Amino acid sequence: MNTVLFAMILVAAVLGTLGVAGWLFYVLVRRYFDNEQKERLLQMKLDERRETLKVVTPLRLQAYERMALFLERITPNSLVLRCYQPGMDLRLLQGVMTKTIRDEWEHNLSQQVYVSTECWAAIREAKDEMVNLVNSAAVTLSDSSDPTRLAASIFASAAEHSPVERALERLHDELHQLFG
Repeated sequence: MNTVLFAMILVAAVLGTLGVAGWLFYVLVRRYFDNEQKERLLQMKLDERRETLKVVTPLRLQAYERMALFLERITPNSLVLRCYQPGMDLRLLQGVMTKTIRDEWEHNLSQQVYVSTECWAAIREAKDEMVNLVNSAAVTLSDSSDPTRLAASIFASAAEHSPVERALERLHDELHQLFG
């Protein structure tokens, strides 16, 4: 009887050991495959991010280019040269310049998605200051004044403080931080 009991205990011990070993094997294999799955998911996310960057990076660069062009187009020199036509009176020139600034702005509104909030605020501030600069220069002159006096007044005000230059510097700084 002792032999049978001993055999049963031995079988139970072997089965228990095999059970524990099987359970440990199962836990280790499951962890391995869970880690493999997590690693594959992470790799897929990284690959997706790389693909997204391949698309977004050129769009962001284009947005910076467009905003730099916008700022250059609203500088006093560029604005006056593009807007002035012989025979214009002062109020018409004022209206054409402010409309040109606003039209350029509206044309580029979608670019705010690609630049930082701070950079967009600097660009918006430059636009607003240029409109205010044109309007405040026009207010100081009489309706019968020559439109070239408006241009001269705008140039003088912009020489004191250039809202466009500050925004361009901010744009360049951000561009160099991101891509430089």
